[in-house]
Amino acid sequence: MPSSSSPPRGHAEQWRAPEISVPDLLHSPSRSSSSSSASLSRPASSLIASAISWAFPIRGHGVPSKSHRKKSQRRRRVHVMLALLGLLASFFLLNWFMLFRLQDPGDDDGGGGPLHLLSSINPSRHLPSSFKEELRKMGKGKKWKHGIYARMLALAAHALAENKHEPKDLWEEPFIPASAWTPCADQRNWTRSEGNNGYIMITANGGINQQRVAVCNAVVVARLLNSTLVIPSFMYSSVWKDVSQFGDIYQEEHFIEYLSPDIRIVKELPEELQSLDLEAIGSIVTDVDIMKEAKPSFYLKNILPLLHKNKVVHFVGFGNRLAFDPIPFDLQRLRCRCNFHALLFVPKIQEAGALLLRRLRNHAPYHGRLDHSLVGPYYAEPKMGGGNAVKSSRYLALHLRFEIDMVAHSLCEYGGGQEEAEELEAYRKIHFPALTLLKKTRKLPSPAALRSEGLCPLTPEEAVLMLSALGFNRRTRVFVAGANIYGGPSRLAALTSLFPNLVTKEKLLSASEIEPFANFSSQLAALDFIGCTAADAFAMTDSGSQLSSLVSGYRVYYGGGRMPTIRPNKRRLAGIFMKNSTIEWKVFEQRVRKAVRQTKHVFERPKGRSMYRFPRCKECMCVAEEAAAADVVTKTKRKRRH
Repeated sequence: MPSSSSPPRGHAEQWRAPEISVPDLLHSPSRSSSSSSASLSRPASSLIASAISWAFPIRGHGVPSKSHRKKSQRRRRVHVMLALLGLLASFFLLNWFMLFRLQDPGDDDGGGGPLHLLSSINPSRHLPSSFKEELRKMGKGKKWKHGIYARMLALAAHALAENKHEPKDLWEEPFIPASAWTPCADQRNWTRSEGNNGYIMITANGGINQQRVAVCNAVVVARLLNSTLVIPSFMYSSVWKDVSQFGDIYQEEHFIEYLSPDIRIVKELPEELQSLDLEAIGSIVTDVDIMKEAKPSFYLKNILPLLHKNKVVHFVGFGNRLAFDPIPFDLQRLRCRCNFHALLFVPKIQEAGALLLRRLRNHAPYHGRLDHSLVGPYYAEPKMGGGNAVKSSRYLALHLRFEIDMVAHSLCEYGGGQEEAEELEAYRKIHFPALTLLKKTRKLPSPAALRSEGLCPLTPEEAVLMLSALGFNRRTRVFVAGANIYGGPSRLAALTSLFPNLVTKEKLLSASEIEPFANFSSQLAALDFIGCTAADAFAMTDSGSQLSSLVSGYRVYYGGGRMPTIRPNKRRLAGIFMKNSTIEWKVFEQRVRKAVRQTKHVFERPKGRSMYRFPRCKECMCVAEEAAAADVVTKTKRKRRH
């Protein structure tokens, strides 16, 4: 019996393949015996398979003639191919549209900005109106639109809006092992050096922090060579553009008197030596003449004979020209004594620094060795009327080492394209000619390779992502140190939007209070040093920064185990940030916290490392016997595990 679907015999020439349009193919029920509802619920792959089987039927009984069948099959194939191409095109179009909306949000709230992205992440979340306004402002910024971290910043904003409790250890460091170390660099066990072998002069280069290190290294060299130190001079820098000298920043009389049991210090050369042409007699020694981190033996072999011959040696530059090991115990202690006790800021800086701290702490009194070492007699808050105690305001200090000199010297890229590359290259030609020459003569690592190795300073966007992931509350008061951030105020858009309670020394001090420091970058940096060192928590963005190194060391020395420092492992963070377009926020949080937690361990200064940064060593600090015994037990257990 003929099939019901076959044309009647004798009328084969009138049979035509049914006309099925593309919409019918994609949306109409299948011609099989399945029900309509089951057909509509099929996945796309099943639908495509059905279409193909319909376009290329298996030959059976009751089919039309061969010529009609070929014509019909050709039409079907054309229709199916068009349908498949349309289906694939729609998939690609939808995928592209979703990625575009996620990674390149529009300028306004309705066009896919951060607020729109937040609502897509969690549409049921009711955000405060003030927070929405901040996100609208952020969405209009150029950096949000073009930055590679737009997605992650939106996720960070959402996490901050949830207002979760901060992790318990966020504002703490391991107290028991940290508090076991106490300052003792002020202890002496030798007689004064009379400085009979001649005079040491030094003109230190760099900014205030590099100069501080150079001064203390010069103190040690003066003692090593039994010579008299002339009050140091500071070299004018085309980068910092500051004419400040030692006496404009540090108290000269205290410096001379405090170190008098150690070395002899004078304010100037005796008259009979002032007329000497030091260059002509070969008494000028530059950084080219001294290897970096030279050992004491170098000075005894090369500098002492010159001192005997000419009675004066002038070190010019003297950046990192004394090794940290091997150095005799008492000379190392002298190094610490100079940094932590002998260098006090002048009253003008101390008074402004005290104002800064009082306003950061909501005018609450705070007494301690740290404040006294920073701001001297100005650290105590005057008594306030009413007899009510004022609750101290806790604050986080963030050092954004993102000035143009650091950005240019790093050889990294920061998302500014060709314009940024040309600007930084022009800066390098003027301020870092040796680096420019090196780029031309050697093949240096690519910006991507440098970033993957953690050799680039964190950008402001990366810093705010780190702080958000660590769990700092949106209401946290953040004191930002650093001058002239590369990229200007727009580069801080993400930071100010997500942490609106952000302050700087320029905001906390009035125009008249900060005016005396206006044209002196080193003195302004001293105020940043005070604000960062006294903070309840301190976060650095570049561990190679001298300010961050000195601040973290000062906090260890005077902090009593209560002043945590966040030292990001940039290499590990780089690996996390590279997944910014796909990583989930919870995973990002976990990985960032783990990377930072590993840097909070309390340990003794590693050999060859700076005691300015790692003062937990027997030359600088003393440790309780109980803690020392516990440390031995811990080390023994670790050895057994391995």
